[in-house]
Parts: sequence; C-alpha cells; structure tokens
Amino acid sequence: MKSGQPRILELTEYATQSFHSDEIPEAVGIELFKKYKNQLNIDFPTYKTGNKWQLKSNGWVGYIPLSTQFALKLNPKVPIKNLFGMLEYAYTLKSFRFLEGLMDCESLEEFYSHLAYVLAQRILERCRKGLYRTYLPKTEQLSYVRGKLDVRQAIQNPWNIKLKCHYEEHTADIKENQILAWTLFIIGRSGLCSERVSPTVRKAYHALQGLVTLQPCSSQYCIGRQYNRLNEDYRLLHNICRFFLDNTAPTHERGDRTMLPFLVDMAKLYESFVAEWLKENAPKGYFFKQQHQVEIGQNRRFSIDLLLCDAATGETLAVLDTKYKAPDKAADADIHQMVSYATTTKCNQAILIYPKQLTQPLDVKSDDIQIRSLIFSLDDNLDSAGQTFLKNLLPLC
Repeated sequence: MKSGQPRILELTEYATQSFHSDEIPEAVGIELFKKYKNQLNIDFPTYKTGNKWQLKSNGWVGYIPLSTQFALKLNPKVPIKNLFGMLEYAYTLKSFRFLEGLMDCESLEEFYSHLAYVLAQRILERCRKGLYRTYLPKTEQLSYVRGKLDVRQAIQNPWNIKLKCHYEEHTADIKENQILAWTLFIIGRSGLCSERVSPTVRKAYHALQGLVTLQPCSSQYCIGRQYNRLNEDYRLLHNICRFFLDNTAPTHERGDRTMLPFLVDMAKLYESFVAEWLKENAPKGYFFKQQHQVEIGQNRRFSIDLLLCDAATGETLAVLDTKYKAPDKAADADIHQMVSYATTTKCNQAILIYPKQLTQPLDVKSDDIQIRSLIFSLDDNLDSAGQTFLKNLLPLC
C-alpha cells in the first residue's frame, strides 16, 4: 500500500466477510451503520460473532471512502466485463464505439475513471466549439431601456430612475450545461479518478466556470430532454452524466472536501439492463414496453417492469418482472404481485426473471394465469444469454 493511500477492505455482494475487531475502528463501524445500513449488513464484534466484524453487501457494488485511512470496496459477483456490458445497455451507451476500450478495464474504479475522462474530453471539445445557448426571459431594473419597458411601473413610480424591462438573454447558463458542470463537480469529489484523469476533469470543470452556474442536478434532469441539430451531441453527454449522478451520492455541500461514495444498486441495474437489451433485440412481430403505469383508483398506481406485446395488435402477451437475487424459490408476495399484473393487463402469462436458476423453478397456475420463472444469465456472454432467454420466452406466449 502506497504511503498516504487508505487501507481498502474488500467485500463481494451477498457474501459475508469477517474482519478482526482491531481491523476496523469502532468509529468507522458506527459511521458505516449510520450511513450505509441499507446497502450493508453490519454486525459489530460480539461474543456471538467471535469478536469479529461481519459485513455483507446487500446487492451493491462500488467504493465507499470511510476516512483517510480506510475505504470499502464492494465487488460484483458477476464477471466484471459483464458488469460493464450491463452499464452500457442500461445507460444506452452501447452504440458508441469509443466505449470499446472500457471492456479492457479491470475494476469498477478503473471504468469510472475511464468514463470520466471520456466525458471531460467531450465537454472540452464542446467548449472549444462553443456551448449550446438559448434565449431565456429576464426581468431587471435597468438604467436604460432593453427589450420591453414595463410602462405601468414607470408611470406609477416616476421618481424611480431605474426602468423595469422584460427581455430575452442569449445565454449558456441553462440546464443542459448545468448538468455537465454539476456532474464534473461530483466526479471531482469522488476521489476515484486516476492521477492521469483528474487534471482533465478539473480542466473541463474550469472551462464551464464563469459561463455556467453550479446548480445541484439529479439524474432525472438527464431524462426526457429535447435535442435538436444544435445540441444533438448533448444526448450522449447527458447519458454519461446520468451514470455518474445515479451512482454517486448527492451533495449540496460545495465546501465540504469529504470524498463521495460511488455505489451501484445491482438490482436496479439488472432491471434496466434486461429492459434495454430486450427493447433493442425484440424479435420481429413483438415489442417490449418498459415501466408500464397502471391506474388502480383513488389516485394510486403501480409500475410493471416490462410488457411483451404483439407488434400488429398492441395486445399484451406477457408481464415480466426482474428479480436480481436468486433465492431457492420465488417468494409468495412476488407470485401474488405477478397475478395482479396479469389480471390488470388482461393477459395470462406472467414471468419472473432471475440471473440464476432457482433451486425450485416456478411453474404454477392461478385461475387462467400461468406464472413461471425464466433465466437471463449474467455469467457468460450477455447477448447469448439474452437470445437464450427469448428462445425460452416466446413459445410460452
């Protein structure tokens, strides 16, 4: 371990790891419990645990800086190359050839650093061409007339030498660019970029300063934006930003130099990956509909992960739901949920999707609804796994 580098404790998702009581200071353990009890199971050293710490990742991977001396690395149980492939599909980056080099990364931190470099370089390139600008309405008290004068106020306050004017300003300080600035700020706080990448990230961030106000942005700002011939290249930039904003803990404390954790929710990633892969690879005559909203009355609704639909008629052929963690058998609550989904959408096929085969595969019938479990594996080639899944799915519908 290099001088000044934190000691890194490693976990693999869903596998309990033990550490001697003196390996983790109690203050660090308390901080873990307070901040990350949803992501980790944390048992403090007791007689029951053999006076050892016991930690387990609940389906999260990434990096948690605990102090200047300690950090926690959460490794995926899926092959690292497949993790990158899932990220590419989930964030609709698969079609961009420059990402091919990411497949050579050996860790999630290296992937993070490499993608940060790509984003920073692309932002610098856009800055050199000129940032996207648009007209925004503004109202100001001015000593001269600009745009439209507020005549009523001028008549009512003749003694006021300032004139209230309504005008439009052509500015780069718009949400499209604020997303970029906030993402670079978050990346800079992560501490995950290599010594080679960090200067480029800082350079890109400083290139935006003075032109763009630093405003907190969530990943939701990256979704559903409108693009045109003047800002089409922002589509890719915002997709990459969404990756960083989704998986880096948010902060509004701009002066706090504490490093930020980078955490990927594997259940959410699996759901997004499967949906995007199936939408892109839907066989002829079918299409998949993602996050279908269903109204159930009294201003209440639920969201179905995926629907398999007939392309000619639009009819729903099957409801599908992803479950990242593969237990011995499907939970009763999941079965009841799928029956509700199928009943609501008036179809008779309901599919629970798992990354591994269940010890007790599911194949039951409730009234006219057939509920089954199928596998979309993450162990080998993702495209081959997807084709196998479709081969098993379509005959059922």
